[in-house]
Amino acid sequence: MTDNDTHHHHRHLPPDPEYTAEKLQELLIQKGLVDEKTLDEIVNIYEHKIGPQNGSTVVAKSWVDEEFKKLLFDNPTEAIRSLGFLGRQGEHIIAVENTTETHNMVVCTLCSCYPWPLLGIPPNWYKSDSYRKRAVKEPRKVLQEFGVELQDTQKVKVWDSTAEIRYLVVPMQPEESKGLSEDELIPWVTRNSMIGTGLPTEPK
Repeated sequence: MTDNDTHHHHRHLPPDPEYTAEKLQELLIQKGLVDEKTLDEIVNIYEHKIGPQNGSTVVAKSWVDEEFKKLLFDNPTEAIRSLGFLGRQGEHIIAVENTTETHNMVVCTLCSCYPWPLLGIPPNWYKSDSYRKRAVKEPRKVLQEFGVELQDTQKVKVWDSTAEIRYLVVPMQPEESKGLSEDELIPWVTRNSMIGTGLPTEPK
């Protein structure tokens, strides 16, 4: 695989839940049922705190539970179902593991397909034309802009998320976090590390 190798299987698209949510948001604001500032705060909490927690739990468990890790890569749907995290826009998940040889990165070149049940609301940059195009053409440069510096020996695999298949990047566990419990590890697993545009970091 080269830096420009992209895995994709786009076919028909289901109704876009994001479009539906935007229309609902407009209607709620127009009718005065909720103000825009409150909605922004709710979205921010779901995007950065509540949303990614499910994915972080999956990754943290894979770091400390070898049987679960094997199931996650052999049958990710079943592994995620066992934790109760399956749902619409996340029925079919493929887990891809970062190693010292390979760094994985997820994009959706056609629209903004994203594993909502695991990562919550997709960030704006994930939906941008710039990211969708550049992640495929110049992944290393994009990663550098996110602060991810890879070894020259590491290759980058870019995975194209679709309406049928979503991807979860399982980042490498930081050496300094080894020995911690599953609950202690969850805050280390950031949203971006599960997209491939970040690395796990020690919580502050």
